Amino acid sequence: MSRALWVVVPAEFTLVVCLLAGVDVPTPVILAAEVVVLTLVVAEAVLVRRHYKAARLAGAERRAAFVGAVEAAVPATVRRLIVNELRGMTSLVRWVGRRVHGVREGDLAAAYTGPQTAMMYGLLFVSVVETVALAILIPWPLVHMILLVLDVYGVLMVLALHASCVTRPHVVGADGSLRVRWGALFDMTITGDRIGSARVERRYPDGSLIRIDEPGGTLDLIVGGQTTVRVELTEPVEFVRPMGARGTATVVRFHADDPAALVARLTRLGKARDEAPDEAVGDVSV
Repeated sequence: MSRALWVVVPAEFTLVVCLLAGVDVPTPVILAAEVVVLTLVVAEAVLVRRHYKAARLAGAERRAAFVGAVEAAVPATVRRLIVNELRGMTSLVRWVGRRVHGVREGDLAAAYTGPQTAMMYGLLFVSVVETVALAILIPWPLVHMILLVLDVYGVLMVLALHASCVTRPHVVGADGSLRVRWGALFDMTITGDRIGSARVERRYPDGSLIRIDEPGGTLDLIVGGQTTVRVELTEPVEFVRPMGARGTATVVRFHADDPAALVARLTRLGKARDEAPDEAVGDVSV
């Protein structure tokens, strides 16, 4: 079923583009495509209902049963892709409205987009130039329409990616917790009692966005090829990769545009927590 999704969805998308471009698609082809799509939708619905009924018979509540049924019927990768894109789109709305996500009164929002902003706008410029150039050079209406839709979608995704990073900053909570994020793709919360120490440490590691040193449990969340903050934990903390894989880390290194302010806030809140006579949760020094 999951393999069918990867074939049918692009095929349906291509058919819609052809129809929008004015291509005379034979009626039997349209009917056959819609029958296949409808069959897949019905099959998925039946599968979800089957898992839902089984969960309900096992005593699960309705919401939990429905969520479990969807997780069982829809591949995790597909779910993560859909969620990430929806979060990106909602971030565009937040960006336009100048609102941030997950920052409450008394929290410190720490931006991290500085090293990558120029690259994002450069990529956006190149995407727009490519869209215009292909619109001028390609003479075939069908190919032109397909590429136009894909290019516009690509431009929108670049904007959504940047918007998600702007509207989802790192957050130092008023309770001393730390929320480390990278747009809509990564979100890791560390409670105050698990923060052992924090310091400014500028590094330029090689690798992709997220890199984990498995033996040492060191997580690098890289922005623009660098990290500026190092946080050591008192015990392993679990995190979820962008496509759903899980891992644990005992050291987290990430970038903040103003690392000194972030570390200072963590230090002050950590000392206040340690000095509170009735709220001590352990021997933690930040």
